[in-house]
Amino acid sequence: MRYDCLIVDDEAELAKMTAEYFEMFDVKTQYVTSAASCFDFLERNEADVILLDINLGDGSGFEVCKRVREEYQLPILFISARQSDDDVLVALSIGGDDYVKKPYSLSVLLAKVKVNLKRVQQMKQLSADALEGQTVNGGAVNGTGCSASDAAEGTRCGASDAARDQMAGRQQKALKLTLDPATMSAVRDGERIPLKAKEFALLKVLYERRNTIVTKEQLFDEVWGDSFYGDGTLNVHVRKLREKLEKDPNNPEMLKTIWGTGYMLEL
Repeated sequence: MRYDCLIVDDEAELAKMTAEYFEMFDVKTQYVTSAASCFDFLERNEADVILLDINLGDGSGFEVCKRVREEYQLPILFISARQSDDDVLVALSIGGDDYVKKPYSLSVLLAKVKVNLKRVQQMKQLSADALEGQTVNGGAVNGTGCSASDAAEGTRCGASDAARDQMAGRQQKALKLTLDPATMSAVRDGERIPLKAKEFALLKVLYERRNTIVTKEQLFDEVWGDSFYGDGTLNVHVRKLREKLEKDPNNPEMLKTIWGTGYMLEL
């Protein structure tokens, strides 16, 4: 299920009151009271904005933020009674988008959430427009307006020498990663990397459409055979692929997240 806002705060009454207030203004909100329940929620649901307390009963909001940043791209607003500038600096340096000190004004907090929701929707629209721009007459296109098949030849649509050089570079780079269906593995730089069935199926879809955006819905349909899944399922498999394929999973070079839309295997 999709929510506008997820509140992660061990002060259950405050979290409940905040969620109910947001709902009055058509901001669909849910709250959880621990780090564990936060990740459990994200496995099964989607949220566009997170309000995150620092002091949680089973962990630190700082650690939650770091982990969320590894798997999801969404605004994180810290809400905390901790007042020191050091806490604010840490929160913002690890990926927090804002820091609201308790006790907070519900109306001000709502305004901040709405601003971030608006930005999320704008980014989603930009991603959707970019995806739409990649399809002309049913074919994926590159920045020059050529279809994927034309771009592979590098000779049609008036492709410049620079564009052909860029495409040739991509083709050369693509040789560094290949798939072996017989052993259900990937081969990167000569190293064979065994994959689980769903990991291989996911990578195969991305590989067949490399250098183009693949939406979450397409991945759900083609890998799981059903679109009735939460982002958490997909995010977990993407993270596992990155751990196996990327030199630095936290800063992926190949398997890129296209914010609000899907993923792209860039080769």
